[in-house]
Amino acid sequence: MVYAAILAGGSGTRMGNPNKPKQFWMMGDRPVIVHTIEKFCLVDEFQKIIVLSPATWLQQTQDIVSRYLGTFQHRIDIVAGGAERNDTIMNAVGHIEKTYGMDDDTIIVTHDAVRPFVDYRIIVENIAAAREYGACDTVIPATDTIVHSVDSSMIASIPNRAEYYQGQTPQSFNAKRLKKLFLELTDDEKAILTDACKVFVLKGEKVAMVRGSESNIKLTYTSDMRIARAMMEQEEEGHHA
Repeated sequence: MVYAAILAGGSGTRMGNPNKPKQFWMMGDRPVIVHTIEKFCLVDEFQKIIVLSPATWLQQTQDIVSRYLGTFQHRIDIVAGGAERNDTIMNAVGHIEKTYGMDDDTIIVTHDAVRPFVDYRIIVENIAAAREYGACDTVIPATDTIVHSVDSSMIASIPNRAEYYQGQTPQSFNAKRLKKLFLELTDDEKAILTDACKVFVLKGEKVAMVRGSESNIKLTYTSDMRIARAMMEQEEEGHHA
């Protein structure tokens, strides 16, 4: 079975509005999170789409799904996220195991709720790569020069940009393998986790790369919302042309 996990557990404080997480901001006539969930609803391979919401926003998330995604509501589960990103992912894994059971072929596709422009190709290629390799990350080539600093003050090195990529999401995994490796991590290893792919890297496991997209942006700052709204208007104009 294949499951999607939409990671909507963040508070969005960098958007400047701590009272409303950024995934619930309006983009056009619908919240950001709705645009994101809908992309996964259109992929038939998903058994369920699990939306991991801040615990204090569970009811609002349910209301939003009911209002905007009623047609797909039977395919969507809403679950509380965790304190950290990887805790949220493990909550999704735990929900799958408890509710539906996991076997050796269970795949989980994890995606940021605030990346609403992910496309169908990226999602299906993630599913295929996770099945073949056990883990994959969505990436694009680094376009700016990468500068390495140890002390945040002086440059230590300037590596070859051709060998570096910028990570996006989805990140997709064999669910049983992800759980096993995560539980084997030491506290020190957990402290340096920046994303779930690093669980595999720390344990010496291979992680395949799926080609991302320049348009698959993450909405982190207020300026990103302005860009996103402009992108959405261009998309709508293209559909009406």
